[in-house]
Amino acid sequence: MELVSHIHRVDGVQGNCYLVDRDGLVLIDTGLVRNSKKILACIRDELDRDPRDLELIIITHSHADHTGNVAELRRATGARVAVHEADAEYLAGRAAMPPLTGLRGRLLAHLLSLWPAEPVEPDLLLHDGDRLSGFECIHTPGHTPGSVCLYDLTLRAVFCGDALLTKNGTVRGPPPSATPDMAEAMRSVRRVSGLDYDILLSGHGTPLLKEASQRVNDFMTGLGG
Repeated sequence: MELVSHIHRVDGVQGNCYLVDRDGLVLIDTGLVRNSKKILACIRDELDRDPRDLELIIITHSHADHTGNVAELRRATGARVAVHEADAEYLAGRAAMPPLTGLRGRLLAHLLSLWPAEPVEPDLLLHDGDRLSGFECIHTPGHTPGSVCLYDLTLRAVFCGDALLTKNGTVRGPPPSATPDMAEAMRSVRRVSGLDYDILLSGHGTPLLKEASQRVNDFMTGLGG
């Protein structure tokens, strides 16, 4: 579904994933496993593009509901895979994600373990301030050590993964049950609140397509930040 010019959300995928269609085609996050066919169909049928036009897959963080289809999509399209260096070992399967605590956290970890993502060796390691394919990488740790937001000044959009969530036109922070370091995560939210943008595209929930930076600032003000 086209949200605004150049930005599409793939329908029917557990976990939001976004296609940015400009000179090159970029996919941001891939949802849970067994959704690659939906993503490829969106490229072909909605964007009228060849899946091999997909040049880059950027992962906002290495939880399985964001990385589930990376391996299959790379095989199908030849796209390069980019992730922040602090989450690269998790994506490649060489390290376990930081443990989630509390009853809800342990339940979530168990559920995600039922749909594990195939390990993938990334092609590009991201760092704070890197620029690629029109995006600036903003390191926003807390939800995971290598969580990133992708800031597109031209589109006036921030793709925030789970650093922020959106629901019913409002903004909230990352889910505490899935965020090992909430203090760090809220410092990351403060970084995002200092950017200038209209559109906020989160990993879960309905994207905000106008006045997004003001709503993030309102959220921070409500917390006393």
